[in-house]
Amino acid sequence: MENVVIIGTGCAGYTAAIYTARASLSPLILAGTQIGGQLTTTTEVENFPGFPEGIMGPELMMNMQAQATKFGARVDYKTCQGVEKQADGTFKIKVGEDDFIEAKTVIVATGAAPRHLGLPNEKKLIGHGLTSCATCDGAFYRDVPVAVIGGGDSACEEASFLTKFASKVYLIHRRDELRASQIMAERALSNKKIEPVWDSGVTEYLTDDDGKMRAITVENFKTGEKSEIELKCVFVAIGHVPNTQFLNGICELDENGYLLHKHGMQTNVEGLYAAGDVSDHEYRQAITAAGQGCAAALEAERYLAAHEANEPAGVA
Repeated sequence: MENVVIIGTGCAGYTAAIYTARASLSPLILAGTQIGGQLTTTTEVENFPGFPEGIMGPELMMNMQAQATKFGARVDYKTCQGVEKQADGTFKIKVGEDDFIEAKTVIVATGAAPRHLGLPNEKKLIGHGLTSCATCDGAFYRDVPVAVIGGGDSACEEASFLTKFASKVYLIHRRDELRASQIMAERALSNKKIEPVWDSGVTEYLTDDDGKMRAITVENFKTGEKSEIELKCVFVAIGHVPNTQFLNGICELDENGYLLHKHGMQTNVEGLYAAGDVSDHEYRQAITAAGQGCAAALEAERYLAAHEANEPAGVA
């Protein structure tokens, strides 16, 4: 019986592991398929405190894992396939056809995957001119043209933010009006640096000799006309998909599939906590994910301490 099982890595999962390991709870991390989370697809991270010269995303994740294991966290490279709350209040976690792990508490830190267009060479361009986070990467594209794909509040917010750095921001939307709230839409469209590209979608990413973004091909859906826009980065803002499918309805989700907190980091299921982008659709930053991982760990530790007196003899 595990004290704490942390599902997912990234800033939330590794921070939760550091805190629970230092509390002598010997947490088990289920790393899954994307070890280290989204930051492993990022090049330089400049906004994580403590690194004045920045740090590469994969290096930051490797450092966090090393710190967690130093204090006694264990990493298992299995993927969680389901979580079940048992009658005695513990959890049964499926990691294989006939392979299960039992735990007293569970911290879900599986993040959310950004939606992409599904175009050829898309995966190779992530971190090389294709991203889904203006706050994270906007400062790398000073005085060059960029594009934002989307028409909601997030797209308008990202486009407005990018005008601090980029020489021009193309806001590409498949309709002839934005879906964003009126105030967000007006703010974006009134900015002289933002040029809307209506009724259109990106059909091709074009790269330079170094494999970095050089331009995009855009098709107007009403006329069928195609054109090429030269730029250095595309920011995709068409939403995220939280990685919660494996929970199979064990706890409450919002309308978009994000885990809901009942109190602090705790879900509506006692002993089950959510941290990072799997429950945060507003900030989605490495540092906020780390903070939530810390909070979830502290709450799990308190939960275990409160239930220790009722624990059956012989249970590890």
